[in-house]
Amino acid sequence: MGSNTAQFLTMAKRRCHIFASVALLLFGIVAILLLTIPTDDLTETPEFMYGIVLDAGSSHTAMYIYKWPADKQNGTGVVTQHTECHPKGGGISSYAGQQREAGRSLQSCLDQATRDIPRARHHLTPVYLGATAGMRLLNISSPVQSAQVLKEVGRTIQSYPFNYQGAAILSGQEEGAYGWVTVNYLLENFIKYGFVGHWLSPGRQTVGALDFGGASTQITFVTKDEVEDKRDRMNLRLYGYDYSLYTHSFLCYGRDQVFKRLLAHLVTGQGHTGKMSHPCFPAGYNVTMKMGALFDSPCTVGLTPNSGYNPQAALSVEGSGDYDHCLGNMTEIFSFHSCPFSQCSFDKVFQPNVSGSFMAFSAFFYIHQFLQTTTGILVATPAQLEEAARAVCNMSINEMLVLAPDQEPRLQDFCAASVFTKVLFTRGYGFDEISFPRISFQKKAGDTSVGWALGYMLSLSSLLPGESIGLRKALKPGAWAALLFLFALLLTTALMYVSLQACRGKKKGSSDIAS
Repeated sequence: MGSNTAQFLTMAKRRCHIFASVALLLFGIVAILLLTIPTDDLTETPEFMYGIVLDAGSSHTAMYIYKWPADKQNGTGVVTQHTECHPKGGGISSYAGQQREAGRSLQSCLDQATRDIPRARHHLTPVYLGATAGMRLLNISSPVQSAQVLKEVGRTIQSYPFNYQGAAILSGQEEGAYGWVTVNYLLENFIKYGFVGHWLSPGRQTVGALDFGGASTQITFVTKDEVEDKRDRMNLRLYGYDYSLYTHSFLCYGRDQVFKRLLAHLVTGQGHTGKMSHPCFPAGYNVTMKMGALFDSPCTVGLTPNSGYNPQAALSVEGSGDYDHCLGNMTEIFSFHSCPFSQCSFDKVFQPNVSGSFMAFSAFFYIHQFLQTTTGILVATPAQLEEAARAVCNMSINEMLVLAPDQEPRLQDFCAASVFTKVLFTRGYGFDEISFPRISFQKKAGDTSVGWALGYMLSLSSLLPGESIGLRKALKPGAWAALLFLFALLLTTALMYVSLQACRGKKKGSSDIAS
């Protein structure tokens, strides 16, 4: 009996020792693994990479700073907007002939960039400047001045500690396509971060993009129809999927140029006598300008009067606030008469039927917001758009001031802008009672401004892969190390507890046997 008890106790001690040894061994293995993780992975400072895009539009320049994780692999789709800046003054094209001022106009925002981006990342931060329709027009009227402006802004950017990637004038097709990329990237229509570190295709339909700048307007959407004009066709391969885009940019149909063309059309129709009535300006509003300021653009130079024209002569414009007359005159700056293709939008430009959902941004967002806030109309159908535009056009300038005092510098333009949007969307692009409600008017998607700038940076920096991407670790190495350590600690504690309980149980059992 005594020998059996001793043998039992010996086996119990061995089991206790085995439990304890296994627990310590596991803890030791985890400790060794933790020691093999590079310390750089545990202390990533700073943790983001950055990129800067200067959106050199026709009426102003905007700077956007984007960021993404420093350990980001190509195409992981996590680029977000860090900050933005809007310098004072006009677009860089407005500094033709005084190009040094074009460079100086960017300094306040570039100074901000040096503060917003950690110093350790300055030399690694790419800077892109993309100029749009304003510079396209300047390049038409004066290629020499256009080149001088780009050279000067480049010299200014290079004086900062960033990685300058050049300044370029975007084509209308590029501007439209980059805007489309931005919209669908922000809406996660290309890829979406899924469970346990997978990047997945969400299987969503893409969204068309409607952009309205100062000198041009763009429409871009995926179509299954044949694009009969190859100049309006663009094929992209993103994340392993092919996209066939229809995209067209209408130069001289941006907000500022439309207003100028409309006024030039009215002057031509009423005669340049020095005083005229403007049906799209609100009643009670009047302005005086030099005649030359009206015909100094490539968009209006063709309307310059043949005789008796004096560019220094004063032109007095008085608003009459008449929706029907405004609509009639606005329609006449479009050409709907002939089409060399199976179908056209306007000005002999081919366009397939609009399909799917759309996002309208830039000036379209502000026009839509103004109509909603001043009229209380939802503006979700063509009929509501017409109703709201009519209501705004029939308001006097004083009535507008009461409803939207914060918009005082731009109040005179909202009637014309609203009527232009109606003609463009319904008669030009062909949106109807079914397709118009599928337009979403947005300024931002999340915390990121919608426009072409993000798509431009993503494309030029190769952050949009052509092929699909696979697994990506869901957590940084430091986080994995912490979780692994906690798991090992819990497992060791559990094994030690089981070992202790087993030993206690055996001791109690042996005492019972002994008694």
